[in-house]
Amino acid sequence: MLGIMLPGDKVAMLVLATAVMIIGGLSFFESAWASLKNHGANMDTLVAMGTGAAYVYSIYAMIAGEHVYFEIAALLIVFVLLGQWLEEMTKQRASHAVDKLMGMQAKDATVVRGGKTFKVPLDNVLVGDVIIVKPGEKIPIDGEVIEGSSTVDESMVTGESMPVAKSVGAAVIGATMNKNGSFTFKTTKIGTDTLLSQIVELVRRAQASRAPIQKLVDKVSHVFVPVVLLIALATFVTWYVVIGATFAASLLFAVAVIIIACPCALGIATPTALMVGVGRGARMGILIKSGEVLEAARDIHVVVMDKTGTITEGHPTVTDSIGDRKTILSIAATLEAASEHPLASAILDLSRGEKIATRKLQDFEAIEGKGVLGLVAGRKSYVGNRALFIDAGISVMEFDSSMSHLESQGKTVIIIGQNDRALGLIAIQDQPKATSKEAILRLHTHGIRMIMMTGDNQTTAEAVAVQCGIDEVIAGVLPGDKADHVKALQQHDKVAFIGDGINDAPALAQADVGIAMGSGTDVAIEAGGIVLVKNNLQDAVTALRLSQKTFSRIKFNLFWAFIYNAIGIPIAAGVFSGAGIVLNPALAGLAMACSSVSVVVSSLLLGKANIK
Repeated sequence: MLGIMLPGDKVAMLVLATAVMIIGGLSFFESAWASLKNHGANMDTLVAMGTGAAYVYSIYAMIAGEHVYFEIAALLIVFVLLGQWLEEMTKQRASHAVDKLMGMQAKDATVVRGGKTFKVPLDNVLVGDVIIVKPGEKIPIDGEVIEGSSTVDESMVTGESMPVAKSVGAAVIGATMNKNGSFTFKTTKIGTDTLLSQIVELVRRAQASRAPIQKLVDKVSHVFVPVVLLIALATFVTWYVVIGATFAASLLFAVAVIIIACPCALGIATPTALMVGVGRGARMGILIKSGEVLEAARDIHVVVMDKTGTITEGHPTVTDSIGDRKTILSIAATLEAASEHPLASAILDLSRGEKIATRKLQDFEAIEGKGVLGLVAGRKSYVGNRALFIDAGISVMEFDSSMSHLESQGKTVIIIGQNDRALGLIAIQDQPKATSKEAILRLHTHGIRMIMMTGDNQTTAEAVAVQCGIDEVIAGVLPGDKADHVKALQQHDKVAFIGDGINDAPALAQADVGIAMGSGTDVAIEAGGIVLVKNNLQDAVTALRLSQKTFSRIKFNLFWAFIYNAIGIPIAAGVFSGAGIVLNPALAGLAMACSSVSVVVSSLLLGKANIK
């Protein structure tokens, strides 16, 4: 540059270029050799051959007293490494939010043991330990509040901007920040079992996963590299033999083809976008488990939702009773105390509140999808729906009118009977979440058909569906049949299923995309491909949109990488040299690095993309 030559001229250039080739370029040659031994060729093969050809020819040219191209070999290595460095920076930036979470964890905890209070390192905290948290302190680990109350900033874990009120019985999450009050909690999870550790592991695993489209890219690369080498050889032969150019000029055209075609951008198009998309989801409280989920989400046309705990609050309460209240509550509470049904808690809470005692229970039996029965104080007793009483041969005709009226209000009606007659009704309602209607409206605007699937009866389910704007209801579904219904829908459409219970796990696994609510059971969360930490149905819409946006960005990156190579190869081969358009190897290397940079920038912009 500026006509100033290095001291030592060609020898200095040889020494410096050799240093660059060994220190910066050795890994490319090792990778190319390993690929060649396996009878294949990869992206590093192009870099190794391009730089190797320029370097070896320059040694010959130096001995022969001709013009050398050591600087081209060195520049090519630098530009390729620049692209790789930018890719690594992208990965670090994409995973920064997750690493930051781990760094925000408290280092110690104030533990109460044997009546004494003292600080211990976090690694020494045990399950069941009682921990005190003061105002302004970090909550060191997951647990359940046993005394006191406060508000907690959980934004660093869940993405929820508003502080969350915590009182006795509430769950607290490690690494979140206590605000005003002080409270005592009992540790429930430690080490890798904590929510924070699980989030970090899920995100890291997802960022390292591969979308199915990457397999297509790999296949293209395996074919692309040998084809490029053949084009480079043909370029050299054409210029040297057919056109009659000098050996050096012909070699430079061939090297330029090899370098410009290096599909580095092709290799980073998918992983960089995947890392940014998954990292952004983690910051919003949306955990996307793999690249397969991202790709599957682009074609979702039907979303099936469980009702209880997904569309509704999941905290049912008794709203009405018909019959002798004390008698029917006593029978119902006695039987439901042995039941695991979600509605059982509503009856038990009411009976405890009204101080109604349970009785002696024998021969308890739960009948899936119908109810429970057993001997209550020696009498055959029933608590369940119409189907249970029809099977028992007990008429419920006298309550038909009341049942229809209550069900039309979206309430679930339970019949209580003893011996051979029905004694009364208990109506239970689980209110829809405040966010459900808006979330369903957003899904509608994206052309998605909404279906609610529930074990409730048709009338009750349709009342909830009308409140929330749901298109279709599949009611009276037994827990074991949910996956079969999803499979039937998949005959015509790509289906996402949203649920939170143990009985939802098979449907979550069966669906093209399973979305598990963060407050759900461990089984459901494990089966889901996407986990909504905040338990907000709005995040289900955001998760699908984020997945679609990420996959669209992957396709955009791949398109740009392919187009770049398609345009660059003819220019590098000298097809347009007659018009004065020539690309020497150094500029080809710079252009190749710029291609990689453009893909990295495209992926980073995904972090700011509008998702609605």
